[in-house]
Amino acid sequence: MFNLFKSEPDPKQTARELYDKVLGLSKDSHDARSARLRIGMMIRAFVDKTFVDGAEKTAEWQEEVAQAVVNGEEKPPLPEASEFQEIKSGSKMVWVYLPIEYAQAFFDLGARYQRVQIQARQAIQEAQSLMDKICFQDLQLETPFEVLQFLREELKREEEAQGIDPDPSDPGLTPQS
Repeated sequence: MFNLFKSEPDPKQTARELYDKVLGLSKDSHDARSARLRIGMMIRAFVDKTFVDGAEKTAEWQEEVAQAVVNGEEKPPLPEASEFQEIKSGSKMVWVYLPIEYAQAFFDLGARYQRVQIQARQAIQEAQSLMDKICFQDLQLETPFEVLQFLREELKREEEAQGIDPDPSDPGLTPQS
């Protein structure tokens, strides 16, 4: 029988509760470490998607600003990050939560990169530094997840095309240990 009054749980609220629950784990059991690693992987995908989102929304915003100037209209407001992202996990889509302070920082990095206020290497270093903080302090992991792998690979290809040998100790290109 159908229960018309039972509603599905809000997936965003569920994502926030999962984040809070995992960060609240005090035991260092196998299950706790596994939960921290799983959420760390989801946050890594969140970070990459939020960085790209910041760049794409900034590009759209720049076009809207140019059009507003031409039309003599007010500039639109700057785009902002969301503390939720829908990512693919296995074969399904899931919502992931990251506090807005972190989400906005990764979004702003993408926006600054889009506006050419920072170069790829600086974007990678700043994003990785923030992800290291999340991994070490918040998730209590021993090894951080590497973010912006797509940008690292693009930078490496560009340097190889220019005949530049990448520095293996460069944190902008090599995995953090």
